Amino acid sequence: MPEPVLAAIDLHRSYALDGESVPALRGVSLEVAAGDFIAVTGPSGCGKSTLLQLCGVMDRADAGTLRLDGRDVSALSDNALTRLRRDRIGFVFQFFNLLPTLSLLENIAMPLLLARQPEKAAFEKARVLAERVGIAHRLAHFPAQVSGGEAQRAALARAVVHEPALLIADEPTGSLDSENGRNVLDLFRTLNRDLRIAILLATHDPTVAAAAQRQVRMKDGRIV
Repeated sequence: MPEPVLAAIDLHRSYALDGESVPALRGVSLEVAAGDFIAVTGPSGCGKSTLLQLCGVMDRADAGTLRLDGRDVSALSDNALTRLRRDRIGFVFQFFNLLPTLSLLENIAMPLLLARQPEKAAFEKARVLAERVGIAHRLAHFPAQVSGGEAQRAALARAVVHEPALLIADEPTGSLDSENGRNVLDLFRTLNRDLRIAILLATHDPTVAAAAQRQVRMKDGRIV
């Protein structure tokens, strides 16, 4: 059996609130294989975003094991975690998180430029991907000059331009109307199928969750 892209084993995470420790995750285990598309569902406060932050190595667990590409991330330094996020993980958020002073072309190419790839090759790859997600005609525009649907398409292109092993998406359609939400979900499915990128998506919307191959429901910091 091939090594899973992501293996979370008995993850625990608590936060301090008013001097007390409040548990957010209470022993969560999850495996994500190449080509998987998994939706994590559940009510607000159930631990979805905390789980995604740990799986995206944006935060460290208090206890448990997280393996990405077969590597135990708890043993990595902060610099090594930064490189791991840059090279092997893509992120899509509810509010796009595009850099406002850069064009859509520059935003999409940014992961490649940060990895010190040649500028010409980075921009060419960004253009090819922009064509694929339907925003090639908007590449000279800035984020404030495009619609929410176009901004999220650019964010999705940026998230996969460096061909990551894992795509983390936290409420990616939460700021979109229903039509743009459907279009973005179609892109998730297409990129998952064609590029074999594993997707771990958090949502409270059952329509969005239904687009995934598998659903994992959380309640009170646990998978139920």
